[in-house]
Amino acid sequence: MARFPLPQHLLAASCLAVLAACSSGTSNSTPAPAQATAPAGPYVTEDIAVFQEPWAMAFLPDGRLLVTEKAGRLQLVGADGGATPVEGVPDVAYGGQGGLGDVALHPDFANNRLVYISYAEAGEGGTAGAAVARARLELEGGTPALSGLEVIWRQVPKVRGQGHYAHRLLFGPDGYLWISSGDRQKFDPAQDMESNMGKLLRLNDDGSVPADNPFADQGGVAAQVWALGLRNPLGIDFDAEGRLWEVEMGPKGGDELNLIERGGNYGYPLVSNGDHYDGRPIPDHSTDPSFIAPVLDWTPVISPGGLLIYSGDAFPQWQGDAFIPGLSSQALVRVELDGDQAREAERLDLGGRIRAVEQGPDGSIWVLQDGEDASLLKLSPPAAPVEEGTAPDA
Repeated sequence: MARFPLPQHLLAASCLAVLAACSSGTSNSTPAPAQATAPAGPYVTEDIAVFQEPWAMAFLPDGRLLVTEKAGRLQLVGADGGATPVEGVPDVAYGGQGGLGDVALHPDFANNRLVYISYAEAGEGGTAGAAVARARLELEGGTPALSGLEVIWRQVPKVRGQGHYAHRLLFGPDGYLWISSGDRQKFDPAQDMESNMGKLLRLNDDGSVPADNPFADQGGVAAQVWALGLRNPLGIDFDAEGRLWEVEMGPKGGDELNLIERGGNYGYPLVSNGDHYDGRPIPDHSTDPSFIAPVLDWTPVISPGGLLIYSGDAFPQWQGDAFIPGLSSQALVRVELDGDQAREAERLDLGGRIRAVEQGPDGSIWVLQDGEDASLLKLSPPAAPVEEGTAPDA
């Protein structure tokens, strides 16, 4: 991988430069005011809009953007940065880490218009669990809406508490749906094959189980499992060679970047490079080689919120690098990948806690900050300087 000096952060704001037609309507998001500063590094930052507790985003083929907000709102963002609420979102169990989570498009979205969402779903007696549903996104006519919504997956069992849902969604290059399922702060389910918590799951697009999953012959929820022994896996992505990477929050120390193997056991809660929050030690990965150790880990933690392996042309120097949105680290962490190895290269200071990152249609990098009044940011390469005596293109 190429090596580059640490870029200095700059803030510049302008209107959105994606391809789409704009949306109109009222929502809790607002276009950001225009503010500009001269470039100071290999990227410029545009402040596009502001959202309330945003969690994830996905680009439509026309360049518009879907953004989820934890309280249960799905927003359709247009070319002017304005947003229109999408109707038909199911009720969510909002609180703590729970609420509306990820959003992903079916690989054949252009023809079937299917959108997948994850969310915390209430159960009986104060319990809750993650769920994944799919629906058709209706954009013609008036208000955008989800129609024909059906739940295709649920965490088993539902439990008390409001943490570690994880529920990141990803369609892989082979068309399978990948779901990250957190341990719900219950520890032991990550090793229990009668639960699909603390696991990475591989499903068909309708929620059924592929016959070649590693534990398919066990039946039940075990058949869904591709890898186990995970704590709070909040980011998954494939590199250009088809390797699947996963990033997760560790306990007190020991955030992990893992290279996922078919049927692999990553050890939690039996091993970890962190310890329990109450001070109880957890044996390190090095004490038990029967479990797969992380390729990279962090103490102090970065509190990862997602994962993007960059493949665009806008930043050729970053092709193949992993970008991890950091919450407690308040940075976009860039990691250089080299085959099955990884090293942290730099941290991009974007002015606060970072919840999510996505690659735009033009190769730009889009970032959602975390919390109330959180900004949607677009990172683009700076414009080429105009030589003296020449005029810019009309």
